[in-house]
Amino acid sequence: MSTHINEGAVKIIEIIGISSKSFDDAIVQALSKASKTVNGITGFEVIKHMASVEAGMIKQYKVNLKLAFPVV
Repeated sequence: MSTHINEGAVKIIEIIGISSKSFDDAIVQALSKASKTVNGITGFEVIKHMASVEAGMIKQYKVNLKLAFPVV
């Protein structure tokens, strides 16, 4: 399937990826989980980065994403 949509419609959903490793890994986690139930993801937009802190150290990295996929 092409990643470029010429005609039709695209649906946008918002999810949060979570990782104990990095912001990049939080994105990978989000895409990996979402792709199990959402078919044809064509792109994403990072809305914001967040983190949970414990004892002065980052405990969890969180990334809020908007995912795009074609409506069929």
